[in-house]
Amino acid sequence: MTTRPAALVFDAYGTLFDVHSVAALCDELWPGKGARVSQLWRAKQLEYTWLRSLMGRYEDFAHVTEAALRYACAALELPYDDAKRARLMRAYLHLATFPEVKSALGRLRGIELAILSNGAPAMLQDLVTNAGLSGAIPHVLSVDEVHIYKPSPRVYQLAVDRLGVPVKAIGFVSSNGWDAAGAKAFGFRTYWVNRAGAPVDPLGVAPDHVIGSLAELPALVSSGA
Repeated sequence: MTTRPAALVFDAYGTLFDVHSVAALCDELWPGKGARVSQLWRAKQLEYTWLRSLMGRYEDFAHVTEAALRYACAALELPYDDAKRARLMRAYLHLATFPEVKSALGRLRGIELAILSNGAPAMLQDLVTNAGLSGAIPHVLSVDEVHIYKPSPRVYQLAVDRLGVPVKAIGFVSSNGWDAAGAKAFGFRTYWVNRAGAPVDPLGVAPDHVIGSLAELPALVSSGA
């Protein structure tokens, strides 16, 4: 019989926090181009984490995020200077949570909760504090401890080591299909928050559960699924 997980570990960017909430500021800085900037910025941000992991050339997520922003502006031929960079990087510390996040977390009482993120420690601390989630999620873990990005198994092992919970007793929650696949391959029970209704990537592993939003998570977890 399946029991509910002893701990739930959440991805941060795209799962709890809406990375595209910066699009409004992007549109203020470059009218009519905000959505395109935000999309390309995020795509390159992820691409650079994978490339740096493969090359063995780790830089923390703040550097990766700024480099991706510079690329997006260059590719779209948009004017970019230190003032714009500073405003947008500050905005990344104030990303909006998805509407259902606080309610869902409040319904997960009795389960150890943690964040496991690509984010640099200082970025994550500010982000969680600014969103008012410090009391809701006591453990915030960063890949900076192992100097490699998801989906490296070394990252997921951080949750096991720091929480002191067996692999099979940890549920991992992410809106990123590739992240859910990495966590499933590592051995976690996985909950993919598939807000976009995307197909499962054919990577040889599939998430245990696919949900449309975090609002569905508490009931699913409580049932032991």
